[in-house]
Amino acid sequence: MGDRGPPRVKNKAAAPLQITAEQILREAYEQREPSLQIPKQRIADLEELHEFQGRKRKEYEDALRRNRLNINQWIRYAQWELEQKEFARARSIFERALEIEPTNVPLWLRYIEAELKHRNINHARNLFDRAVTLLPRVDKLWYKYVSMEETLTNVPGTRQVFERWMEWEPEPQAWLSYVNLEKRYGEYERARAIFEKFTIVHPQSENWIKWARFEDEYGSPDNVREVYSAAVETLRTAGDEFVDEKLLGSWAKWETRQKNFDKARELYKLGLDTLSRAKSMWLYNEYSAFEKRYGEREGIEDVVFKKRRVQYEEQVQENPRNYDAWFAYLTMAAESSKSIDDIRDLYERAIANVPPTQEKQHWRRYIFLWIKYAIYEELVTKDFEQARDVYRACLKLIPHKQFTFAKIWYMYACFEVRRNNLNVARKQLGMAIGMCPKPKLFKYYIELEMKLREFDRCRTLFEKYLEKFPRTPQAWLDYAELEQMLGDEDRARAILELAMSIPGLDLGFTEGE
Repeated sequence: MGDRGPPRVKNKAAAPLQITAEQILREAYEQREPSLQIPKQRIADLEELHEFQGRKRKEYEDALRRNRLNINQWIRYAQWELEQKEFARARSIFERALEIEPTNVPLWLRYIEAELKHRNINHARNLFDRAVTLLPRVDKLWYKYVSMEETLTNVPGTRQVFERWMEWEPEPQAWLSYVNLEKRYGEYERARAIFEKFTIVHPQSENWIKWARFEDEYGSPDNVREVYSAAVETLRTAGDEFVDEKLLGSWAKWETRQKNFDKARELYKLGLDTLSRAKSMWLYNEYSAFEKRYGEREGIEDVVFKKRRVQYEEQVQENPRNYDAWFAYLTMAAESSKSIDDIRDLYERAIANVPPTQEKQHWRRYIFLWIKYAIYEELVTKDFEQARDVYRACLKLIPHKQFTFAKIWYMYACFEVRRNNLNVARKQLGMAIGMCPKPKLFKYYIELEMKLREFDRCRTLFEKYLEKFPRTPQAWLDYAELEQMLGDEDRARAILELAMSIPGLDLGFTEGE
């Protein structure tokens, strides 16, 4: 008889009652067996108490013998002894734990809290002394220590603890806590002495500002100026890079509140002359607001121009072919400077930085310097001969055998048209088409003649255009559109028919320069 296989399910339809996993888990939770509870033990007499305590101590000691590094177990053991009012035993347990791990801060804190909870102040003070001696860099122990002494109204003792703490040169917040202690008890001279030590250890500008604010609230204006002066002198001795805009701005704002506007302006200028652009943006905004409220427009524009000029000079000296920096520099100079010669010299410096390679992608930004220069000469200085010289020098510089810029040719031609030199304009565009024929040049030339209503010249140019680029669909369409506009529909139809007869007409042609 062969082995039987697994039972086959005859009815594979879904059960009428569906049970979700959530229902299964809920039923399992509701039907769980109750956990075992430790029975409550009633102690009837002293002998039973001692027996119970001995048994519990044995359990704790056995657990510690298995794992003596478990600090939580030591703390539970000591806490149980405290509940039994066995303070000597609890101290012994804490001391044994500290022998194992003397740098465990939570253990020290639990030990000290146990002593404070039962009002054993001297024991707690001794523990604090031991803890901060062993772990002087743990600020939490010091904070707890001074808090305990001040709570006990032991101000001299609190001050002594702070002095011990400050010898370790802690974080700034610790010094400020010491200052706040002296402020609470009106000891402003002591607070001032603390600030002097504080700024030696932590000479950051924000700490000097806090000292100045303290003097502003509790001292005199002379004291405030002395603090700010000492701060600037100290930081500049270390190097101008350590001077912070917040320090100078805070001092300038204070002088403004004192109605000493000249001093405030001097401080703002000192910051803008000393600090780099990245470090003085906030100071610049504050100075702008100050001048708008208390000063004259010319004063702030002069200062801002000098500041930005230094920044742009740094950029173009670092990278002479940073054409974006040159654009920004030229725009700023045109808006701020009244000297045409200075601006012209700046343009000459900019265009002298010719791209090192004869690749068009490297010339695209550079060529706009020439365009900007020519427009400046024509529209601002009204020196048309100089503008003409700029256009011609630019066209002479471009390597037309490798590439050209149709925009320059067209702009020069438009300039000559505006100067009523129509023949010169046509000559330049004709020269462009002869030297470096490009679809855009033909389009520009045709566009110019269209504006001048010289339709016969437009026809001639279209014919040359189509001779040079016969497979350009847009040229044929524009030519036919011109004839249609002139009312010569037969000629327009003939042009389109001629275009359709050209084999390989490039319908995907993209016009370039």
